[in-house]
Amino acid sequence: MQPSKPTRVAPDDRLGAVLFDAYGTLFDVYSVGVLAEELFAGFGERLTSLWRDKQIEYSRLASMSRRYRPFWDVTRAGLRFAALRLGLNLDSVAEDRLMNQYLHLSPFPENPEVLAEFKRRGIPAGVLSNGAPEMLKAAVQSAGFTELLEPVISVHATRRFKTDPVTYALGTAALGLPAQRILFVSSNGWDAIGATWFGYTTLWVNRGGLPLEQLDTQPTRIGMNLRDALDFF
Repeated sequence: MQPSKPTRVAPDDRLGAVLFDAYGTLFDVYSVGVLAEELFAGFGERLTSLWRDKQIEYSRLASMSRRYRPFWDVTRAGLRFAALRLGLNLDSVAEDRLMNQYLHLSPFPENPEVLAEFKRRGIPAGVLSNGAPEMLKAAVQSAGFTELLEPVISVHATRRFKTDPVTYALGTAALGLPAQRILFVSSNGWDAIGATWFGYTTLWVNRGGLPLEQLDTQPTRIGMNLRDALDFF
C-alpha cells in the first residue's frame, strides 16, 4: 500500500502537538522474540505473535466486561495462554525473563531521529498508551526517550483500554487542544481507526503493508514509518 498524502488543514486548525501509541509504534513488541527463541528454540516467533494477539484480546475483554486489570497483568496472562497453547513449559524463571524484556523493548530504527526532530522544532510530542504507568516509564527510559516525550499518558486512570473514547480524551485534556489539532500516530490499524472516530488527525504507520480495516473509516494518512509524522508539520 502506497503512503497517502497528508490532508492540508486551515490555519486555525493547524496541528499543535503529536501523540504516539507506544507498543508497536514506538517500541517493537516483536523484539522480545529474540529472547523467546533463546528460551524455546523453534517457537520464538509463534510464541511472540500469539502472546501479542492475546494481550490485545484480553485488554478488550477487560474493557468491554468492565473487569479492568492493568496492562502488565493482561500481558502476563497473554504470555501464559500462548505458552499453554503451544505446549511450552513456561516456568517462573522464563516467565519473569520474558516479562522483564517487555520493559526493554527495542525502538524502531528511525524513531530516535524523528523524536529528536520534533523536539528541535518545538512541537510537543507525547505518548498515549494502554501500558501501565510503570511499564511506560521503564520502556521510555530504556530507549533513551525520557527527554523527548512529554506527556507520557497511560489509560490506567480510566480503568479502560483503547479504543474506549474516554482513553483518547486523556490526550486532549493533557495537551489542552481539541482532538483535530493533535496528530495521533499508531502502527495498530484498530488504534488508528479508534482515534479517527474520536476526532484526532491520524497517521497509521502501516509497517507490515496490511490492508485497511474494513470499517468504512480511514485514518487521515497512511505511512510506512514514523518519519511520515513529520510531514504533517
